[in-house]
Amino acid sequence: MSPLRLSPIHHVFSAFAAVFITVMLFAGAAANAQTRTAYYTAEMVQPADPARFIAANVAWACAGTTCTAPRGTSRPAIICARVVREAGAVTRFVANGQELDAEALARCNAVAG
Repeated sequence: MSPLRLSPIHHVFSAFAAVFITVMLFAGAAANAQTRTAYYTAEMVQPADPARFIAANVAWACAGTTCTAPRGTSRPAIICARVVREAGAVTRFVANGQELDAEALARCNAVAG
């Protein structure tokens, strides 16, 4: 019985498939790392206790008075208000690089009150 022999096109296809799978794995890892970066940043008046909490279905992690979280599904003003309810007043709230203005920040902090 003769051994099974693959044509050259099968070798090319196999090499292409291996490269494609490798690229897709790296792309997936990069996308996963990107989703873990902070979308929200809240500067708290006092350090949050506990340092990790859930607000607006988003997991927050704090170091000192700075709390960060990945993107949620609500508007930034709503996310801010939920953070204030869970962890206390904020001096600054940033969503995707856009800082809440003084009026929006005052409304956010009003829920603590």
